[in-house]
Amino acid sequence: MSEKMRFTVVTMLVLVSLVLSFSAGCRVASQATPGPTQSIKVVNEAWDIIFENYVDHTKLDPTNLSTEAIKGMVKALDDPYTTYMNPETYKLSTSDFQGKFHGIGATVGLKDNKLTIIAPILDSPAAKAGIKPGDTILEINGQSTVGMSVEEAVSRIRGPKGTAVRLLTQHLDEVELIEIEIIRAEIKLPSVSFGMEGDIAYIKISYFTEYTDEELLPVLANVAQSGATGIILDLRSNPGGLLGTVVDVASHFIKEGVIVSTVDNQGRKESSPVNSGGAKTDLPIVVLTDNHSASGSEVLAGALQDYDRAIIAGTQTYGKGSVNKLYRLEDGSGLYITIARWFTPNGRMIEGRGITPDYELDLKGSDAIRWALDFLWSTSLNPAGRVGG
Repeated sequence: MSEKMRFTVVTMLVLVSLVLSFSAGCRVASQATPGPTQSIKVVNEAWDIIFENYVDHTKLDPTNLSTEAIKGMVKALDDPYTTYMNPETYKLSTSDFQGKFHGIGATVGLKDNKLTIIAPILDSPAAKAGIKPGDTILEINGQSTVGMSVEEAVSRIRGPKGTAVRLLTQHLDEVELIEIEIIRAEIKLPSVSFGMEGDIAYIKISYFTEYTDEELLPVLANVAQSGATGIILDLRSNPGGLLGTVVDVASHFIKEGVIVSTVDNQGRKESSPVNSGGAKTDLPIVVLTDNHSASGSEVLAGALQDYDRAIIAGTQTYGKGSVNKLYRLEDGSGLYITIARWFTPNGRMIEGRGITPDYELDLKGSDAIRWALDFLWSTSLNPAGRVGG
């Protein structure tokens, strides 16, 4: 499976943005254009009739009509993770996961057909402006987001640092609408944070960029040197990212086997195995999840759960289990389409279902971390009950 496969929730990281990240599923970059099918003859026939006979020649713009035709085909698929991108949006989408960009610093996706904040980046302009996970974006610079794709939203929210964007938002479970003006900035994307809680290592992975494994390696070395007896792996509000990175990260915690498998529309199955080399740890692990843990983070949590390598604690994850492929069209626009579903090592499909935690927690923030600490300390007193030992 390609290293360029990316997991995203229709996210796009409007990080804005790790574009297409939580738009997000698995992603493969491609320069190929989808080939025509037999049915395209009917489309060509309609095209010819329109251009030969339609009364108002001023409306016969080939570029506009072809764009709308593609949008119509995509809409008919009724798939929130399949979308058409204009040339500008396509260009943005090919620059994700580079470690920095200009924007507001928030992950965005579609939830119940509404443009929704998955998570703001720590200390980003979005976070400082009061943007919260679960917020709905109703307008961008005065334009309604009804029917707007994540990709279009990304192109509207992103922009040069120092410029402003106005968002009309609504907090989760609240009635009041709030208009916020946010000044864009250069967003840097360190994806791993680390700390010690007594003898327990706390590792937070915010998303999976091309640098995540590189960031994680010194953390794991520190964990080994510190004499840690367990690990809390916090994947809350992690919208996913690069599949290759997810496999690299999982390989530090799982000795052998398959991390994730995909099945396409022909029933063909491809599997991504554990990397045999690199740093390994067999310390007990508690993985924290929430409703905004999506795509790549679900791959990691699902693999750790299937191999009994970790306890999953928190709430049901997002349920983004699509493999998506990005095609570049001749005019510089693009098609981002769902081409397969991914499955955990035990064959569980996550699309629309998510990962069910071993322990359902109605706890947020540091309270969930405290629960994980207590769990690891209590199991360490009983070797028979050690997690992942």
